[in-house]
Amino acid sequence: MPRRGLTRPLIRAAALASAGLLALSACGGDQAGPRLELTAALPDAPADDTVLRVGDPATQVALETSGLIDELDVEVEWANITGGPKTLEAFRADAIDIGSVADIPPLFAHWTGTDVRIVAARETVDPMEHPTYELGVAPGVDVESIEDLKGKKIAYSPGQAQGALVLNVLRAAGLSQDDVEFVEMQSVDDAFSVALAGKQVDVAPLGQTLVKTYLAKYERDGATTILPGVRDDAWTLYAPTAVLEDADKAAAIKEFVVAWAKAQQWISEHPDEFAQAYYVDHEGLAPEDATHVVEALGEYTVPTDWDEFIARHQETVDTLVEAQGQEPLKVETLYDRRYEKAIAAALEGS
Repeated sequence: MPRRGLTRPLIRAAALASAGLLALSACGGDQAGPRLELTAALPDAPADDTVLRVGDPATQVALETSGLIDELDVEVEWANITGGPKTLEAFRADAIDIGSVADIPPLFAHWTGTDVRIVAARETVDPMEHPTYELGVAPGVDVESIEDLKGKKIAYSPGQAQGALVLNVLRAAGLSQDDVEFVEMQSVDDAFSVALAGKQVDVAPLGQTLVKTYLAKYERDGATTILPGVRDDAWTLYAPTAVLEDADKAAAIKEFVVAWAKAQQWISEHPDEFAQAYYVDHEGLAPEDATHVVEALGEYTVPTDWDEFIARHQETVDTLVEAQGQEPLKVETLYDRRYEKAIAAALEGS
């Protein structure tokens, strides 16, 4: 039967509990395909019954809205899973095959015993003008620049991109960890906004989807945000190595990363359509807030040569090794560059 563009829902759960993930994995895992060495060439196509389980709702919406889903010649089960902690939990429960996160979650997956590989990368065209995060400032707290962070209580999530951002901001401000007080917590949903509003912390990184709503609620009480002044745009697709050692899954991912790359291009070229389809219809934002988010995030680009992306990632690794005592890591070992070639062949040939 035709397979082009087939999708089917997995479990729509913004906050999947461990029990739910275990139940999902019990019924969601397919019989493994032939074993593939990580150094072997990628197969041309997966077996006809291969199903790829993907945690990336933004790309799902982009593919469906743009019609690019019709070019995806593999069956996909979509999971409404975002963020590093939820994605890693889903990997460990064998609930998804591939997820979309910033550059920090793959590092912490590795450091906490889950073997993963990065299979695609994305950057922002003008990252300093379009930061992924702003620093939210609690009502009544006086912070007008990153130098003003000295002595402040800062929300800190060591295993997420927000944690690395805080470390990079402190370094840019000429401050050390001893100059501030870290309040460790995970950035899940609106946890950081709630912490700011409740004066649990003075400062916290807020994604652009939260900035507008945070200010709308608390600006009248003195809440503000400031720009971080450092680059924070690195984004990745990653998968457990066990998935990539399955020849059929590896071939399915080869097809998916090309569709994913085209979806990122479409998002940049059609911001109004994406704002409506994803941020309004899927995420429930007001239209004006959705417009703010896409304008704040700017345009994306998918590199077809990963050398510079990997070099910047190594700088982040070195920062975390120094600041958190993590095990030294040559980050290039986490990149499966077979997919770099697949993306380059598709994008440069189109």
